[in-house]
Amino acid sequence: MSTVVFTSNTSWFLYNFRRKTIRGFVDAGHRVVCLSPHDDYSRRLGDELGAEFFSIPLDGKGVGIWKELKSLFFIFRAIRRLSPDIVFNSTIKMNVYIGITCKTLGIPFANNVSGLGTAFIHDSLLFKLVRRIYGRINQKAVRVFFENEDDREVFEAYKLLGNTPVTVLPGSGVDLQRFSASPLPGTSPFTFIMIARLLGDKGVREYAEACRQLKAEGRDVRCLLVGPMGVSNRTAIAEDEVRQWQAEGIVEYLGATDDVRPLIMQAHVLVLPSYREGMPRTVLEAAAMGRPAIVTDVPGCRHAIEPGVTGWLCEVRSADSLVDQMRRVMTMGASELQNAGDAARERMEERFSEDVVVRAYLDCL
Repeated sequence: MSTVVFTSNTSWFLYNFRRKTIRGFVDAGHRVVCLSPHDDYSRRLGDELGAEFFSIPLDGKGVGIWKELKSLFFIFRAIRRLSPDIVFNSTIKMNVYIGITCKTLGIPFANNVSGLGTAFIHDSLLFKLVRRIYGRINQKAVRVFFENEDDREVFEAYKLLGNTPVTVLPGSGVDLQRFSASPLPGTSPFTFIMIARLLGDKGVREYAEACRQLKAEGRDVRCLLVGPMGVSNRTAIAEDEVRQWQAEGIVEYLGATDDVRPLIMQAHVLVLPSYREGMPRTVLEAAAMGRPAIVTDVPGCRHAIEPGVTGWLCEVRSADSLVDQMRRVMTMGASELQNAGDAARERMEERFSEDVVVRAYLDCL
């Protein structure tokens, strides 16, 4: 029996995006340990998935040197104590911190690049340093997983890989049985839904502004916003801002949820105006349920749809471009919209099964 560690900057991420992979290792007879900060999902990693949970102190948006060194020291002690056979990392900070630790201790590790995130969207001196360190760490990994070809090409251009083997996965995959196809709503109002962590880099403000314009035009439209607030990230949106949107009647904020399926069923189209993604899980889950999507023309997002067939593209950081596309979609006939949803489901069946991801991780071990 091997000891396998999965790491992330939130337990929420591991539960929502690595659930079937963790179960795959547990079912194969391995000891699985999840290493992440404690949150509402930490206990479920053990109760529902059969993994052990090891809490670490980590602030996903922190940059204070002493606090970060304390986190790195704690991680070093935890990994040394667990002495795993391999460690699978997700999110930039964990890829770097766990990578440094594993490199020092001589423990095999693999990094998953689930989008390039803040360190690649912005270009400050700090983030340039992060990218340089990131490259040195990746060159010592046994494998680096990417979720789209654009991100892989960026890493190669920055020389952040060396000779490390690379695998491009279909995101974190989708459970096609759990997310089964359902017909589009047949009644008014026309309903859009955005499901994401409430971050500026996810394009939440552009979505809110587009919804404001549609409401100002007197359109019969419902705009749902779903996802956790208070996320540990430098671009996190404050609760007061979201409450103001609600007070103005711009969006219906429904909070975070363990099961997005009933909410997706209420919607005609999913919207994700993110600045950059690896492979957006919410777009794939909505597609599996037969919902087309409007997404930004950026890496990750553009790979999650087939433009003009299973969804539509808009310009990044542009509420005007987004609202134009939302208007066009609202004028489509029911059969045209349903055809896009059916094509989205078919594409998921052909390319995005979660089983592909589980096999890739097991093969890595």
